[in-house]
Amino acid sequence: MHRLRTTVARLRPLAAAQTPLSLAQSRLSPLEGGLRTLEPVRCLNASVAAEPFLNGTSSNYVEEMYYAWLEDPKTVHKSWDIFFRNANAGVPPGAAYQSPPLLTAPSDGVSGVQALVGAQPNVEKLVKDHLAVQSLIRAYQLRGHHIAKLDPLGISCVDFDDAPCSVGLYGLTESDLDKVFRLPTTTFIGGNESALPLREIIRRLEMAYCQHIGVEFMFINDMEQCQWIRQKFETPGIMEFSLDQKRTLLGRMIRSTRFEEFLQRKWSSEKRFGLEGCESLIPALKTIIDRSSQCGVESVILGMPHRGRLNVLANVIRKDLDQIFCQFDSKLEAADEGSGDVKYHLGMYHKRMNRVSDRYISMSLMANPSHLEAVDPVVQGKTKAEQFYSGDTEGKRVMSILLHGDAAFAGQGIVYETFHLSDLPSYTTHGTIHVVVNNQIGFTTDPRMARSSPYPTDVARVVNAPIFHVNADDPEAVMFVCNVAAEWRNTFHKDVVVDLVCYRRNGHNEMDEPMFTQPLMYKQIKKQKGVLQTFAEKLIAEGVITTQHYEEEVAQYDKICEDAYAHSKDEKILHIKHWLDSPWPGFFTLEGQPKTMSCPSTGIREDELCHIGNIAASVPVESFTIHGGLSRILKGRANMVSQRVCDWALGEYMAFGSLLKEGIHVRLSGQDVERGTFSHRHHVLHDQNVDKRICIPMNYISPDQAPYTVCNSSLSEYGVLALQSILGFAMASPNALVLWEAQFGDFHNTAQCIIDQFISSGQAKWVRQNGIVLLLPHGMEGMGPEHSSARPERFLQMCNDDPDKLSGDFAVHQLHDCNWIVANCSTPANYFHVLRRQILLPFRKPLIVFTPKSLLRHPEAKSSFDDMLPGTHFQRLIPEEGPAAASPQEVKRVIFCTGKIYYELIRERKSRGMDDAVAIVRIEQLSPFPFDLVKAETDRYQNADLVWCQEEHKNQGYYDYVKPRLRTTISRTRPIW
Repeated sequence: MHRLRTTVARLRPLAAAQTPLSLAQSRLSPLEGGLRTLEPVRCLNASVAAEPFLNGTSSNYVEEMYYAWLEDPKTVHKSWDIFFRNANAGVPPGAAYQSPPLLTAPSDGVSGVQALVGAQPNVEKLVKDHLAVQSLIRAYQLRGHHIAKLDPLGISCVDFDDAPCSVGLYGLTESDLDKVFRLPTTTFIGGNESALPLREIIRRLEMAYCQHIGVEFMFINDMEQCQWIRQKFETPGIMEFSLDQKRTLLGRMIRSTRFEEFLQRKWSSEKRFGLEGCESLIPALKTIIDRSSQCGVESVILGMPHRGRLNVLANVIRKDLDQIFCQFDSKLEAADEGSGDVKYHLGMYHKRMNRVSDRYISMSLMANPSHLEAVDPVVQGKTKAEQFYSGDTEGKRVMSILLHGDAAFAGQGIVYETFHLSDLPSYTTHGTIHVVVNNQIGFTTDPRMARSSPYPTDVARVVNAPIFHVNADDPEAVMFVCNVAAEWRNTFHKDVVVDLVCYRRNGHNEMDEPMFTQPLMYKQIKKQKGVLQTFAEKLIAEGVITTQHYEEEVAQYDKICEDAYAHSKDEKILHIKHWLDSPWPGFFTLEGQPKTMSCPSTGIREDELCHIGNIAASVPVESFTIHGGLSRILKGRANMVSQRVCDWALGEYMAFGSLLKEGIHVRLSGQDVERGTFSHRHHVLHDQNVDKRICIPMNYISPDQAPYTVCNSSLSEYGVLALQSILGFAMASPNALVLWEAQFGDFHNTAQCIIDQFISSGQAKWVRQNGIVLLLPHGMEGMGPEHSSARPERFLQMCNDDPDKLSGDFAVHQLHDCNWIVANCSTPANYFHVLRRQILLPFRKPLIVFTPKSLLRHPEAKSSFDDMLPGTHFQRLIPEEGPAAASPQEVKRVIFCTGKIYYELIRERKSRGMDDAVAIVRIEQLSPFPFDLVKAETDRYQNADLVWCQEEHKNQGYYDYVKPRLRTTISRTRPIW
């Protein structure tokens, strides 16, 4: 009874917080305006359903009793048997209540009906007690995690409203503990039994919900999913393990723990962000991978922060230990490629046999920066791409696992963005398993200062992801929870969260002093016995293993580490290529170099141009009604094709369509890209009469073409750009054109982290080429100072080319050596060529294109098919083609510019009659800078002033980037105005 008072009493039942009226209202059918749950009872007697005690919760209970009685009257209590018999016989309500002792006729001459009425309070008590037990069971399911023993340190600062309340709240007393109660269908604690004493009900609920596992799931609005979780945690005996499973678990704990201890012995003064305090993470991940492999998963993509990364590489991905130990040797020569990074940031790819499932499984651990959660959508992008290219439309063969720290999971908005991509048609990866290494602290910041929610995992509730909290010092509980998480993902293909409640034994890193800021926590940690020691002692006491067996296993793994350490001394160079998380077999030579250093013509045949143009002007689906305004746009496209010209939208269509025809997948993503922010693209047509009926003409170009994916995104830049591209989708295959378009150019601001961390420095830091294309609408055409500018100065500032160095071989070698390409095209043909060049180059570089707004419909911004035929190329610079080019000696001024301002300049030049005196040269590719072509132009116009013109302020735009490069080109012989 003491247990009942201290534990059960703290679980406030939902029923106590609601009035009978509110419960009844909550169950009203919106169509019938009545209690739909009472339908089976109404067939007894209409007046019975009107009884005041049959409200909300109790109606469910009566319904259960009635169905059971219909099947076999002996399965219910005698009082219910009599009640249903009387009700069916037409006895008035109230008189139908009767208790078993009054079955015989009263001897004192009192009428039967009067006796029945007098017995009513006893039956009401019985009903109330059953309802109280139901409320009690629900309270455990709903709030049992509040009092579960989750914190290994026993000092959790999570503050729940669990003030003591008396058992009387349920209407139960100590005398009820040994009474037998029928169990509702919403619990599995009975096993094969349909009724249990209250004392046993409480004991089983305590075992299921209040030990080392806390389950949050009652917010899920799917009954099947809730029942599935209840069955997994409530079924008696479900958490028992075989002797082999326990031995395997111990072996994994030994590897996890001794690896960290070995590093501590060998490199005691090195930061490594070790796993001490959460050693059970390794068996947790291996359990998830084992179970997933048994369910048919062939490829797992992991993303994680730095804590425990080396241990995961060693004991989960199974990277060679000597390669890990090399990273600690400061005397080794520079890497074979790239600048490299700290050892706890790098990634890895490995394929091996899984011993549990006897199947091969590929594992990738993504490289990631110190922007702790930035890797989340990147992992989702790579996972989505692998699913796409392998035809895994349901996510049964490829899956992702994301690891998080508790502070970052609660604090980084990208976590929320990633969750909201989890079920969108063009972005879903069909369920991710999230594992939170809950250190109960972020660097030095207490959780009370780091989040407003009780748990760090509360953000996952927005997508109905179940959350399994588990005490990380109980490896068996961790293993059980991870098995359930893997089965959930395989069953429902939805996200799930495992919250490993643990601690950091050494502070933020091995060099840090945590006592400065968390003295009480670290006093407790110093007393805390290691989880391996505790677990080994438990298994020895159970007779699962002997002390000798345990010591032999420890010695065996220690020897493996020592041998690898000795072998690592033979290494002479840090091979960064060993740390690639996504190899591209066949794209490069065996040495990792491009197979050629030339780029073929990016033009295509005229019949192909006409065919793609006609598709762009058509609706290839029969009986499809399009918008009247769209009919005019398609008719305009057809006219352009007949005149052999194209505008901006048609030029893009030609580029995409031709690549698709050649088997190159094209994926365009961003906010409203299907139609285009400026209503110019219209790649997805919508039937005006049938909801959700669409047509994508681009997928009708050729029977054996690659698929075209164009997908509107959620209102997210950070998350979508990361998933779409970077190390995500664009990295998974070199043979895909992957584009992200900002709604306005300045919208890249909120994705700046991804641009800085992954795109601009991607090859140098992560040894990873990728050909992502960023389309950023730019131009000073109103819209205020922010929507006008895509901030080209930022992208140019992040270019790695030297403004003072002229190199000889330009066209392709320059591109190979740069970190990315920055372009601002002024013609549809050049835009067409630069997109096709992305794929035809023998290597991959990110491409930043400042796209126009006014030029989308500008009458002069059109290109002839002649500029797109075989033999034509992308023009890095477009020289003056008017009268000034015919007599260069007469030219007084050469204006260099880029983008749409060219059209304003030629209009003004014509209105002033200066066509002979002023030459206008367009630099289409700003970086790498076309020194060779610019030099040819300055040499041609020897007598002219040299001017750079731009719309933007002098301290913005291109000027600060272009000026020193122009001066280098002319060896500083003339001023640049």
